[in-house]
Amino acid sequence: MRESGILCPVSSLPSKYGIGCFSKEAYEFVDFLSEAGQSYWQVLPFGPTGYGDSPYQSFSTFAGNPYFIDPETLIKDGLLYEHEVRDFFFGSDPERVDYGALYNNRFVLLELAFQRFLANPDKEYEAFKSKHAFWLEDYGLYMALKAKNGGKAWTDWDDDVKKRDPEALAAARLEFSETIEFYCFQQYEFFKQWAKLKEYANDKGVKIIGDIPFYTSADSADTWANPEIFLMDEDCLPKKVAGCPPDAFSADGQLWGNPIYDWKYLKKTKYEWWIRRIASTFELVDVLRVDHFRAFDEFYEIPYGEKTAKNGEWVKGPGLGLFREMKKQLGELHIIAEDLGYITPSVRKLLKDSGFPGMKVLQFAFDSREESDYLPHNYEHNCVVYTGTHDNETTRGWIESICNEDRDFARRYIGSVFTDYGQFTWDFIRTAQASVADLCIVPIQDYLVKDNRARINHPSTTGTNWQWRMRPRELSGELAKSIYEMTKLYYRLPKKAEPEEAEEA
Repeated sequence: MRESGILCPVSSLPSKYGIGCFSKEAYEFVDFLSEAGQSYWQVLPFGPTGYGDSPYQSFSTFAGNPYFIDPETLIKDGLLYEHEVRDFFFGSDPERVDYGALYNNRFVLLELAFQRFLANPDKEYEAFKSKHAFWLEDYGLYMALKAKNGGKAWTDWDDDVKKRDPEALAAARLEFSETIEFYCFQQYEFFKQWAKLKEYANDKGVKIIGDIPFYTSADSADTWANPEIFLMDEDCLPKKVAGCPPDAFSADGQLWGNPIYDWKYLKKTKYEWWIRRIASTFELVDVLRVDHFRAFDEFYEIPYGEKTAKNGEWVKGPGLGLFREMKKQLGELHIIAEDLGYITPSVRKLLKDSGFPGMKVLQFAFDSREESDYLPHNYEHNCVVYTGTHDNETTRGWIESICNEDRDFARRYIGSVFTDYGQFTWDFIRTAQASVADLCIVPIQDYLVKDNRARINHPSTTGTNWQWRMRPRELSGELAKSIYEMTKLYYRLPKKAEPEEAEEA
């Protein structure tokens, strides 16, 4: 079945609270998707942002970002007053996220709501904590201990709590019981508000595509609470860390620093931690994009302490065994494999054997020196085509920045006679929509014809990423109609729209 959707991280939605959240603007975005004939909303990871404000370096792979909690819902629930919300500064630029302002003020606001919640907690609260106890208690304690230690990584904490001495942890749980409860409250509100929004989207015929990073952050509740699933020494330091080897773009390679999984141990447990992780994420989404898919076949590991990625080596990953166990325990799952980057024949075989659709990024197709697998005439049906992803330039920014030879090749291939970059962007989208790919995903910035000031992320850089937001009322009925007409032309409308079209005819 041919379908299409729009990529827009929650953080990029407009709102009055400094960052996109589960506010009325999120519901309006769902209405826009429905009006535009879209079947999917791709939201990217939900986790609390860590170093560099990236959701791919999160303090927890299970927790939700507390910045996404909607203050207006808390007002409706009697946990906040309007004047309290107005008194806090969340940033002055409606097109940029001010993470410093959020960090300094959002938690103070949530603390006010939490204190009122304690006086009269919801009946469902204890059931929520019980259901998520396998990660929630450790996450709350981790965040409390991290605050006590001035934000230091857990590997720099005192040995007793770093190495999870039972008596030390029991004492810490007692000492920080209210702080732990505060973090549990945040997660309760996140999950409750998102469940309501997701239900609204599903009722509108819009499914949610989530995202799961392959690795966990070195400084996270996951690594602290589950050291046995990683290759770590007796001092809780990683023996090996993740990265990628030197290539034409980086002479030293990339040293990411994430701890490496102990796949032999995980296999003995029937991949219990990974199964729980996948199952937990599917409670929040309908489809899951698995980041860095090639690492399930082979991953690149570097000895801990190296200054560059030069001295690493490729090591075999879990392969199809993990996916078979997932299917055995969880049933059929809708997964998209992020198979970008350096792809070998064995990675291609794993993708084919898994049955998961891979990704085709149209911006990668137009190298005038050679033919590319990303050119649409090379696609198979079982794939997802993107004009670009959150890691790419916007399409307008891309066409402005590439060399004349590649730009001319792109124009000739897609049949765009326009020198105007705005019209070219729409022709580029049209090429993706017209392809044989079963699913087409377009970042909202491309439909808005934004330049690179609206870029979400520039890999291997920090300080300016994950900041772009849409302005209020930037999405119009006219834009929704244009997207709908293109979606209809290329037979990507959701099934529910077909009877309505037949009646109109």
